Amino acid sequence: MTNEIEQEINLQTAQIRWHELQRFFASGNAIAVDPSLDLTHVATQIVADNAHLIKAWMDTGLVDAVKDTQAQQWYEADALVWAVVIKPWVLVQAITEQKN
Repeated sequence: MTNEIEQEINLQTAQIRWHELQRFFASGNAIAVDPSLDLTHVATQIVADNAHLIKAWMDTGLVDAVKDTQAQQWYEADALVWAVVIKPWVLVQAITEQKN
């Protein structure tokens, strides 16, 4: 079941300009996901209410509310980010360059 949910969430992810997510940030609903984590896996764990794992990520700073400094950097760079909506939140992840 988790695999099916993760596949569905994967289909709902998109690259979007940070400027378009400003209202979510302003309302405190933008959640930053560290690039070392898989965005769809994190979203799946939130849907599954896996509080233990989510808390561990939060305690280590891998998943947290988007900080003002990060939001400002993304805004100034007109950054393109990965995002997925898991109501009421929007999970946001910086796009890192893939090494070939």
